[in-house]
Amino acid sequence: MRYAVVLLALAMPAVAWMSNQHVFGPDNGTVSDMYPTLLAAAGYAFSIWGLIFVLDIAYAVWQLNAERQPVPAVRTPAALGFALTAAWMPVFSWGQFWLALLIIWCAWAALLWASVKLVDAPSQAGLYPWLAKLPLPLHAGWLSLAIFLNTAQVVVAYRLLDTTAMLGWSLALFGLAAALLLIVTARLRGNWAFVAAAIWGLVAVAVKQFGAGLDGSKVMAWAALVVAAVVLVQAVALQLRRS
Repeated sequence: MRYAVVLLALAMPAVAWMSNQHVFGPDNGTVSDMYPTLLAAAGYAFSIWGLIFVLDIAYAVWQLNAERQPVPAVRTPAALGFALTAAWMPVFSWGQFWLALLIIWCAWAALLWASVKLVDAPSQAGLYPWLAKLPLPLHAGWLSLAIFLNTAQVVVAYRLLDTTAMLGWSLALFGLAAALLLIVTARLRGNWAFVAAAIWGLVAVAVKQFGAGLDGSKVMAWAALVVAAVVLVQAVALQLRRS
């Protein structure tokens, strides 16, 4: 399984490159812009994928050492999370939004499972012990917001709710996102990689919505900043309590 983790970690940037080359159809950004929502993030935010891919590959190489513990306990969910992340990109480009939504939620669940196991484990010895507890929580942190951005796009794409007055249901969905972020931040004991990815995404939502012309976009922008501040305060409090 440890070799599968490496191969699947390498598959993610390979598929991302093909997606940006329109191998599967319109790139993910183009598809997203077809369905504007109040939960959309500024385009620069997605550059975090470059860091996520690099760190996931570094983690995959690090875990090749069969003697490292508790890495064996997380190889399967990590590999599953990597595989699903790679699969989401072409599926979303193909416009299969329900399937893409299922895939991204499953990817999040797998990587969160792996992150919990790593954060709960004793500190790793060796030259780069941070590789045990940084890459996967960073990936999970970004997906913790992305799953709700993707959910909002499904609502708009299939007109499941009012797409002309989106503020009500968008705030409700964003409230669920905020609750999930706070619960997971507490479970991961304020892991800074998870928190940083979440705040990065929340600030990007605020930036996007401050410049958007949709009804209610300014309200959503301020809501995103408030949630980012609360998550940061919670993480600081958790870290101080641990120390």
